[in-house]
Amino acid sequence: MPETAQLTLPVLPLHNGVVFPHMVVTIRVETDEGMTAFAAADKSDGRLLLVPRVEGRYAAVGTIADIQQADDDGNVVVSGLARARVGAGSVDESGALWVEVEEYPEVDIIDGELEELVVEYKATVRAVLESRGLGGVAERLLNMDNPSRLADLAVYSPDLSLEQKVELLEALDIRRRLGLLLEWMREVLADVELRRKVRDDAAERIEKGQKEYILRQQLDAIKKELGEDGDATSEYRAKLEERELPDHVNEAIEREIDRLERMSEQSPEHSWIRTWLDTMFDLPWGEKSEDRLDLDEAWTVLDADHTGLHDVKERIVEHLAVRKLRTDRGLYEEGERHSGSILLLVGPPGVGKTSLGESVARALGRKFIRVALGGIRDEAEIRGHRRTYVGARPGRIARALTEAGTMNPVFLLDEMDKVGADWRGDPSSALLEVLDPAQNHTFRDNYLETDLDLSDVLFIATANVVETIPGALLDRTEVIRIDGYTDDEKVEIARDHLLPRQLRGAGLEPEELEVTEPALAAIVDRYTREAGVRNLERELGKLARKVATGVAKGEETGTVVVVDESDVQEYLGKPKVWKDEASDRTDVPGVATGLAVTGSGGDVLFIEATVMDGEPGLTLTGQLGDVMKESAQIALSYVRAHASDLDIDADRLKGRFHVHVPAGAIPKDGPSAGVAMLTALVSVLTERKVKDTVAMTGEITLQGKVLPIGGVKQKVLAAHRAGLTEVIVPRRNEIDIDDVPEKVREDIIFHIADTVDDVLKTALN
Repeated sequence: MPETAQLTLPVLPLHNGVVFPHMVVTIRVETDEGMTAFAAADKSDGRLLLVPRVEGRYAAVGTIADIQQADDDGNVVVSGLARARVGAGSVDESGALWVEVEEYPEVDIIDGELEELVVEYKATVRAVLESRGLGGVAERLLNMDNPSRLADLAVYSPDLSLEQKVELLEALDIRRRLGLLLEWMREVLADVELRRKVRDDAAERIEKGQKEYILRQQLDAIKKELGEDGDATSEYRAKLEERELPDHVNEAIEREIDRLERMSEQSPEHSWIRTWLDTMFDLPWGEKSEDRLDLDEAWTVLDADHTGLHDVKERIVEHLAVRKLRTDRGLYEEGERHSGSILLLVGPPGVGKTSLGESVARALGRKFIRVALGGIRDEAEIRGHRRTYVGARPGRIARALTEAGTMNPVFLLDEMDKVGADWRGDPSSALLEVLDPAQNHTFRDNYLETDLDLSDVLFIATANVVETIPGALLDRTEVIRIDGYTDDEKVEIARDHLLPRQLRGAGLEPEELEVTEPALAAIVDRYTREAGVRNLERELGKLARKVATGVAKGEETGTVVVVDESDVQEYLGKPKVWKDEASDRTDVPGVATGLAVTGSGGDVLFIEATVMDGEPGLTLTGQLGDVMKESAQIALSYVRAHASDLDIDADRLKGRFHVHVPAGAIPKDGPSAGVAMLTALVSVLTERKVKDTVAMTGEITLQGKVLPIGGVKQKVLAAHRAGLTEVIVPRRNEIDIDDVPEKVREDIIFHIADTVDDVLKTALN
């Protein structure tokens, strides 16, 4: 309780209002009682006590006021100072009433409870004022921090009666004052909300009724003019009777048709349900293409479209053979689901992974659908959007089935290694259900909300690398690697497939241009460096356009243009690929020929090592990754530990070593350069040259063991393209040599290495 001050002041009764502290008001003095009180105020330094009179009684608390100004017409301006409790009184000789008062100054102790009251009171008052369109007034009034002054502002509210204002004046405790105000303002807010709701509901009913009436009249007139008497639900029921759908699909459609029938056409859900029903009827439930089960014909189709790729063709024919055998023996039961096949074709760009899917569909006699997964980051692209979203639609799987018109197409999921993930979900996780033969017979699209049977679909996925594919997703696929083509295969592909296609694209007839095989071999050798044939096709397209230009100008009319090896540079310009000859690079000690796998297939690396005077240590250059840096450290440690066994002078090990892997602008990493680095170091230290016909691959340990690596086929093909005749591979990779094409195996001598000694015996002169 704040400290009080004892005063004696003249009293001015207020019959029609209440004055609170900090209020400045003008009072019209017309009665003798009022004039006497103002005259007596001169004896109290211009102060007097304003006491409201209500229901025949004086309030127990008044307001001490200071007279600011007065005029001759009886208008007096007073300023409220503080609350005061009214005590005993007496009348002086002039007739003025003087009373003893206890002044209550504003000393508010703000605590958590008071703060909560203030926050709730402000929110309630703001809601009342905003509902009346007085939001600006609310911001100005409620921007006050003093709780007592904030509460006293209620004297201006038209929603409070005189009795309530007097009760507020008598409430000396600020918590009681705010409690009373909060209770009253809640009642005001409830009344305001009720009035607004009644007004809005009435207006909405009138407007909606009028709008529906007008629209229905217009719709009836339009239908009468068009001669249409049926409605949407009848059309959908007729469609449902005509189609043979699975039971769960039939039940879902009937349920939605019933909802549509009960729903007003003006409801937003009306169009959503119709869109969903149209989507369900568009799906090819029960429609299937008949497989072509002639194995010889399937082989013929695959061979006509693609050269090589024996593993893929063999897997497709196996799939056909199983279906043919089960069909011939009557092992398929009615309603039996088949275990789906998910093939993952992995290989560098341009080897024909995507085009192979279309060839497989043609061999099987099925429809072909391609879905590009590269860059997809939204899970809804696979599973579909939920129907609650505006613009919802099925996922790519369901849309592709609608496009194919059958439930058993060949489905190509292109670039599966480039699927992304962010806050919208992880599409690769959604693909787990699609590509799992044990689950995809009940694949559920979020939009359709019914099960789709994908077990008859033949899924073929493509990827450049498997490292970026999640392990769980990779486990559900059957990986078939397409490592690239030999130069002879590229020439054959160019002759049989690429050149005819480019001739058609350039508008030439087959008899107008002849490219000899030596010319094709020269284009492969000097203008492309790739595992696939994409750049080869570009070069052939350039050649065809050059010839087409001559024909269009009339320069080549009636003659057959023959392009031989000597003519290639005239059409294609100077060669684009300069291959380092191994004999030129390894003609000095310290250079070893290694093998690597890059994004475009296999490649040859000439690893260089040198030793110089200076502080002992190892310098590595060539943008090497952590794995290759560690391989170099292991190689140097092995050389230092076995210097005597390798006939290396101990004084030479005191210098500084430098290992470089060209080209320096290309990042490199991987566990297969250990033997080449060690061979280069031993070569420079013993001053023995590395054989210019030998390439090597493998990882080493500190004990000198040669460990297995991957990509043997791609590396051997790279060595063969570079003209090398000997390849060193780890013992445990000997089985992988069978994957190398037979013609390449005939040209290459393979050396199997268990230890570093085996490598050095073969590699060094």
